[in-house]
Amino acid sequence: MEYIQNTLGNLVQQTAFLNITFGNVLMIAVACVFLFLAINKGFEPLLLVPIAFGMLLVNIFPDIMISAEEAANNTPGLLHVFYILDEWAVLPSLIFMGVGAMTDFGPLIANPKSFLLGAAAQFGIFAAYLGAMAMGFSDKAAAAVSIIGGADGPTSIFLAGKLGQTDILGPIAVAAYSYMALVPIIQPPIMRLLTTEKERKIKMEQLRHVTKLERILFPIIVTIVVCMILPTTAPLVGMLMLGNLFRESGVVRQLTETASNALMYIVVILLGTSVGATTSAEAFLNVTTLKIVFLGLIAFAFGTAAGVLFGKLMCLATGGKVNPLIGSAGVSAVPMAARVSQKVGAEADSTNFLLMHAMGPNVAGVIGTAVVAGVFMSIFGV
Repeated sequence: MEYIQNTLGNLVQQTAFLNITFGNVLMIAVACVFLFLAINKGFEPLLLVPIAFGMLLVNIFPDIMISAEEAANNTPGLLHVFYILDEWAVLPSLIFMGVGAMTDFGPLIANPKSFLLGAAAQFGIFAAYLGAMAMGFSDKAAAAVSIIGGADGPTSIFLAGKLGQTDILGPIAVAAYSYMALVPIIQPPIMRLLTTEKERKIKMEQLRHVTKLERILFPIIVTIVVCMILPTTAPLVGMLMLGNLFRESGVVRQLTETASNALMYIVVILLGTSVGATTSAEAFLNVTTLKIVFLGLIAFAFGTAAGVLFGKLMCLATGGKVNPLIGSAGVSAVPMAARVSQKVGAEADSTNFLLMHAMGPNVAGVIGTAVVAGVFMSIFGV
């Protein structure tokens, strides 16, 4: 009888019920909300489902993120192994290769002026950098936090790791990916506020045909130019352009399919769950995290607004040939931001098709955010 009592007592002691805190319960509730948004509302389920489930797991069983040094048997937790690949910038770089293999750079090549819209949308990053400095963050921490404004999760993780800000990498990554997933909610009100109905109805001319030679030369030239100026961007820009070269060369179909499908989705699972697992109640529920989430929202809103306002300037300069809505796609959330531009434009005129025009600034934003990350690394001598 004593043996049975001891066995049952040990079993009860091993359950999560005795060790769970109010903070854990709160984070579990947040995870469930994210899962609801992803599954029921369709808010970027590829991102939110693994992130939310990682959040759920770590707040039930914290040891799933324990490091080898902290573990009694020197065996790290499963998701900590994945997280190390985040810190080493392996997973963010592979994500960029997959994005390159999946994305058509033709709209950007056909309309090089899109680079300006992508550059304008990076304003939010610098606005958040100043805001973070004003809130008491160190210069490197402010840079790591501000990159959230590019709405680019992999770059946020990459820069935080390179600048040695691993203590706040989790909140930065979760904020960046959350805002990427919430692009359809955050951007439209800003876009409508800053544009008139007449501007939203502007129909743009069809893009010119882009030759195969142009498509092949573009990733090679961009890699040479950008990486010669900012060598530290090579892991991101290089992998992005390599993936696109797989796609456009037409001679490595197997590599294209692997990079854009199997490998991409494997990496998303590993990165998403490990990012979600950084949100234990102890690490996430604090004032610093709230500041990061707030600054990320401000950065994203400022970036969207700057892109739209520069789009209005281009509209004025071209005599009404540019729809300002495509400027909002200058953030790096590919292709979500471009789809939002299309959606808001279609609301004003159902016959207006802006998607391909918006893809130009969208791709430019991906490159632009990586370049800004490279600038920060150069400033701090990384």
